[in-house]
Amino acid sequence: AVQQMARRGICSSARRQLDNKVPQKQKMFQEDNGMPVHLKGGSTDALLYRATMALTVLGVGYTLYELGKASFPRKKD
Repeated sequence: AVQQMARRGICSSARRQLDNKVPQKQKMFQEDNGMPVHLKGGSTDALLYRATMALTVLGVGYTLYELGKASFPRKKD
């Protein structure tokens, strides 16, 4: 029984057939509608793009702050 359970977990045949969505995605991403390719995926792509840009701006701002703070060392009392 243990051998049968072990073999069943490694089986490579699919239990159900999945639809091939690649041609639909290719058509969507290749159409010329004036949108940049990184935003053609919909609202999720737009949200991820905005989050990435926000984190980038915050990271650059924090880096400049730390560089400015390091360039003017504290005076010893």
